[in-house]
Amino acid sequence: MYKIKSYLVLVILTALVIGCASQPDKIATQYVPAATYSSYTCDQIASSLRQKNSRMQVLYGNLKSEADADQWQMGVGMLLFWPTLFFLEGGDSPEAAEYARVKGEVDALNEASIQKQCGT
Repeated sequence: MYKIKSYLVLVILTALVIGCASQPDKIATQYVPAATYSSYTCDQIASSLRQKNSRMQVLYGNLKSEADADQWQMGVGMLLFWPTLFFLEGGDSPEAAEYARVKGEVDALNEASIQKQCGT
């Protein structure tokens, strides 16, 4: 009986760890070198920053909603019927990878802007 309970706890904890989408604040930024934008003018950098920041906001909202929904489903599953936890979508979506990349591009564009002394 003790082994069954231990196994059940292990399964549930595993589901908790890998079953939920990450909050966008916890997604690591993918490194993009500033040299990628070395040929850009200040106007091109500013335009790209506006575009990337806009896309980043959309992705953030989508990822936040997905992560919040996963947390809600996890809580309900834990309280009401734990076998439903096996049917959680789980993990991060391709949007999470795009979000990490876009965050890196924004960082690189900001660094390129500083190097070119744009806006001064």
